[in-house]
Amino acid sequence: MNTIITIGRSFGSAGGHVGHAVGQKLGIPFYDNELISRTAEEEGYSKSLFAKAEEKSLFSFSSFFASSRLGYVDGGYINDNVMFNIQSEVIRSIAEKGDAIIIGRCADYILRDLPCLNVFITAPEEHRIRSLMKSEGLTADEAEKLMRRKDRTRETYYNYYTFGEWGYASNYHLCLDSSILGVEGTADLIIDFGRRCKLIK
Repeated sequence: MNTIITIGRSFGSAGGHVGHAVGQKLGIPFYDNELISRTAEEEGYSKSLFAKAEEKSLFSFSSFFASSRLGYVDGGYINDNVMFNIQSEVIRSIAEKGDAIIIGRCADYILRDLPCLNVFITAPEEHRIRSLMKSEGLTADEAEKLMRRKDRTRETYYNYYTFGEWGYASNYHLCLDSSILGVEGTADLIIDFGRRCKLIK
């Protein structure tokens, strides 16, 4: 059985950093947007297809080809459902080939028939705003607006394709506030939980 961990996260909660830390501690590959796009390219899809897939609920990709494998779709536009199906193919391919940590992209839903550890990471809004101010060099108002916009697009995207509720506890095995233990501590807790429920080797 492959060790597959999917991580959903609210914006500014350091969910990607936590996923990367889990991968380093376990010695297994970590797939964020960039690496999923690279995998898609290796499998014959155009990297540009995946450029902003997670941040939109509806797509309007025009003025480019997909690879020769895909060609034009709908007269040059990539249909939303076609995009999601391509994304699903790539994520399933990653999960079938070996151990993996997959960030976002509705991976918990796409791999729902496989034994995966599904995690959602968040943090209090005040903490996320402070983190974004520091990491992005924003004012408090700018950080709050960015946080709310990113959360809204992630929620819309997830809900649209999964018919579920983004961040809703019953969708996941484990929901964590990363501000309590920090990145490393949160990663350790995920690993301990996963081993206890036999979803991590």
